[in-house]
Amino acid sequence: MIYRDIQRLINYAIENGLIESEDIYVIRNQIMEVFQLADWQETESECRDFDIDEILSLLVDYACKHKIIPNTTASRDLFDTKLMGILTPMPREVIADFRQYYSQSPISATDWYYKFSQDVNYVRKGRIAKDLKWTYESDYGTLDITINRSKPEKDPKDIAAAKTEKTTSYPKCQLCPENAGFAGNLNHPARQNLRPIPLNINGETWELQYSPYGYYNEHWIVFNELHTAMKIDEMVFEKLFDVLDYLPYYFVGSNADLPIVGGSILNHEHFQGGRYTFAMEKASIEEYFTLPHFLDVQAGIVKWPMSVIRLKSKNRSALSAACSYILKKWRSYTDESVDILAETEGIPHNTITPIARMNGSLYECDMVLRNNRTTEERPLGLFHPNSSLHHIKKENIGLIEVMGLAVLPSRLAEEMNAVKEALLSGKDFNDDPLTVSHAEWAKEIAHNNPDISKDNVSDVICKEIGKAFEQVLLDAGVFKRNSTGRQAFHRFIYTLSDGGQI
Repeated sequence: MIYRDIQRLINYAIENGLIESEDIYVIRNQIMEVFQLADWQETESECRDFDIDEILSLLVDYACKHKIIPNTTASRDLFDTKLMGILTPMPREVIADFRQYYSQSPISATDWYYKFSQDVNYVRKGRIAKDLKWTYESDYGTLDITINRSKPEKDPKDIAAAKTEKTTSYPKCQLCPENAGFAGNLNHPARQNLRPIPLNINGETWELQYSPYGYYNEHWIVFNELHTAMKIDEMVFEKLFDVLDYLPYYFVGSNADLPIVGGSILNHEHFQGGRYTFAMEKASIEEYFTLPHFLDVQAGIVKWPMSVIRLKSKNRSALSAACSYILKKWRSYTDESVDILAETEGIPHNTITPIARMNGSLYECDMVLRNNRTTEERPLGLFHPNSSLHHIKKENIGLIEVMGLAVLPSRLAEEMNAVKEALLSGKDFNDDPLTVSHAEWAKEIAHNNPDISKDNVSDVICKEIGKAFEQVLLDAGVFKRNSTGRQAFHRFIYTLSDGGQI
């Protein structure tokens, strides 16, 4: 019954502190307008077991049944966000609450804000719970593997409709502050329930929000208020450390600023962070070296599939200067013997993926060396997953993957089930469109696991996907994990030490 479900939504909002009892009539009338209801019927709704996904699903089903919206994935998402937007307090209220909590302690503020982001359904915890997750014990620590099912697949009807929808330049991208309260369309997600928190970062206004499809605990994004391109320069370290000073229990990192090795949004400066310990953070230093100009800074090479330099110091200014020094050296570094060219025809190739955190009283920064060269044989990137791995991971290796968490496409869930069935039945992998791209890989699995059975097939597949991700990271490393690569890495370190010793 529509009246009961609307009342349940209102009760949910009161229970979670989104509205007060004095707001009920205004909120009810706004929701009635959305549902094109001319009358109201009182209803019993004393339930306190509030499952927001269930409530919204029933309300959206009603909207589809009564032709208020089309029954497509995008339309349903736009509509349920519109409903939650009615219940979401204004930015000034949210910001004031955050600052009040922050005056008690930073962690009180983010604990409150994270719960708030879930309560208004901006962080869709129900969908996040659908992601498939497991771990893989690699030579470099415990890697996290996830198949992302929280972000819904695009409906063919939505894709077709989006082609005819008028395009606009407002907001310029999904990270612009104008997204707060935006109704969205078939080409842009609705954000009526988004309430970012302004922060002062390096004298600029940035805004903090949690990710709607969190890949790890308290996954957040902080973005420049201005629509300005990603840039890894000497100031990026000051910005990262400013975030740490403000929220010291979180890590913070940036995608690289070049195509192929950067993230999906390079046109808007932003960082990502959260309260999670990745495998890379746990990885040990396998070789220490000295930076003669920065004796307050500890430096070393991290035991990791990719090429990582870790710097740490109590002296924030010294650490920032040391990071800037290494970045400058790397930007201009060429070693043709291992295919590293700083630039070709004026196009730069060297950059870094930086990740910062507090380690007790020490500021710590991991600098992952990146190069985005392409060749005729490797058009997607010379330091990119080999084509033999594209059936598992073809997308960019960005910040999250660099740290040891594989974010794999949702298609894999269905495809892996089909691979399992074929492994057990002996069916030809080339006969099924769901398994054909995995055929060679699956044949190798079958050959190496003659005792595969219904009881162990899932574990075998999970292990093999984990092994593939480990190789993905190795492929992305600029200095390979062999004697040639180690020697090449040492040559670069030698340039940092001005002739010093590793």
